[in-house]
Amino acid sequence: MPTTFGPSDPDRALREWLATPLGQQLLAGEAQLLSRVLDGVFGLELLQVGAWGASRALLASSRTQRQTIITPSAACAAGSVIARHDALPVQTASVDAVLLPHTLEFDPDPQALVREADRVLTGEGQLIILGFRPASLWGLRARAARGGYPPDLKQLLGERRLRDWLSLLGYQLLPTRHYLYCRPWQAGAPDCTRRILRRGLFNLLPPGAYLIHARKQVYRPLLPRSRFATLLRKRRRVLAGVAQPTTREVP
Repeated sequence: MPTTFGPSDPDRALREWLATPLGQQLLAGEAQLLSRVLDGVFGLELLQVGAWGASRALLASSRTQRQTIITPSAACAAGSVIARHDALPVQTASVDAVLLPHTLEFDPDPQALVREADRVLTGEGQLIILGFRPASLWGLRARAARGGYPPDLKQLLGERRLRDWLSLLGYQLLPTRHYLYCRPWQAGAPDCTRRILRRGLFNLLPPGAYLIHARKQVYRPLLPRSRFATLLRKRRRVLAGVAQPTTREVP
């Protein structure tokens, strides 16, 4: 039984959509994409915030010793801990990597969630974000649908906006990966699985989603310029063995 820290908030419509052929193809493609990224993520703990699918398929390639999924609802069988996303029951600077699989698009306060992910990450920890691109057929379908697409989607966040947030937090931004070259209504089409990750020679569609990968940077505090210059001069004098005259006048 998962441990509960907050109220239940089931997202039945989204779970049902992810169980459709198109949803399953998307999950399979994202799991394959993440396998390449997670191959370089090491450490003790990887934290996935938000359920995306009924299984732990996205974490199958993780090389960390432990993997934990935090969800706001007890309805997800894959969840390890039930808690609010803006108040994670996780110690500060204790997680080696955080995965946000479209979580920011379903959260009412995505900036608060990014700050919370930054809080729990260790120095040099890695943040991985999956999101739908607003300037794509998937983005157009999401804006046109009354309840969002996929269902319950609250907002679309462009990759440039997210990269600006992470830059302000001092993250090292690694190359962004684009994917999802199939149409959002190609449920079960034979070429949809292939076009999740590969554009193809004759496919002019823009990618429908992105993967942002960033590394938390820990900077050593710099001394003020004047103080640093003073310390540097003193060090040079000691190394040169030069006796320094006193500032008092000799009578």
